[in-house]
Amino acid sequence: MRFYTADIQDHEEILVAFEEGYRAYRLNLLAKLAPQLKFTDMNALICGYNEEVKAILLALADNQDVLKAAAVNVEEVKLLAPIVRPKQDVICLGINYDAHAQEAGKFSAEAFGGERPYTIYFSKRVNRATATNEAIPAYEGLVDSLDYESELGVVLGKDAKAVAVEDALSYVFGYTVINDVSARNLQTRHKQWYLGKSLDGFTPMGPCIVTADSIGDVNNLNIGSTVNGEQRQASNTKFMIQTVAGAISELSQGMTLQAGTIIATGTPAGVGMGMNPPTFLKHGDVVVCEIENIGKLVNTVD
Repeated sequence: MRFYTADIQDHEEILVAFEEGYRAYRLNLLAKLAPQLKFTDMNALICGYNEEVKAILLALADNQDVLKAAAVNVEEVKLLAPIVRPKQDVICLGINYDAHAQEAGKFSAEAFGGERPYTIYFSKRVNRATATNEAIPAYEGLVDSLDYESELGVVLGKDAKAVAVEDALSYVFGYTVINDVSARNLQTRHKQWYLGKSLDGFTPMGPCIVTADSIGDVNNLNIGSTVNGEQRQASNTKFMIQTVAGAISELSQGMTLQAGTIIATGTPAGVGMGMNPPTFLKHGDVVVCEIENIGKLVNTVD
């Protein structure tokens, strides 16, 4: 299944789609027949999603009369980020693809070079996640090196503490696309990455969350990005250094990862700072981040 958040008549609503395509259904209308489906927002759905809720939804998927009354075309509504207001900062993995490590080191050996025997983790502040088709702010005068990073986003569906690697994927609710927008001058100037990653509008997310049971092999998904139609990134999640399961397990050994936690798993090579010469985003550029089995996240620099 695929879950969206949409603005319908100035109200946030959850949409559910049972297959890939443009047809989705308003969950609040489906909830009139099944009160178990009544959720205030995506965070509430994630925390309340269980086998009963899943079974109810799958049963309704065969009820064409009910579905017809609740149907919308996702191309005809205003989509918001699937999780508009994350409960906590997004946990990010840094330099998690070998080829990206090489290009980053060439851009700034001081900031990105050196040995990395352990996974790099950092945090990204998100007051409000940016939706597909919403703008990325350029921050002219503050940012002179605006960059994009297409990443697989992992959304946990239940609290995780001291989880074994072999059990870790069972804690995942679903997956989304994240553009880890970065101000390289701020990122390198401050010797840590928090400020350069956390400006308002720097976390585009979407277009939806695909549930874990519908994603296929999370360790073998094509991932990429284009800028103004030009292919910039083209890779596969099989090239991640730290896997999704490995990250969940490692992080959970010393902290409780609450349901709704979002983990951004790093970006492959092809970002602006890795080009020769480095080529950063400018006003009017259209960035498309895409991951197989999830979809496209489209944003224009404003």
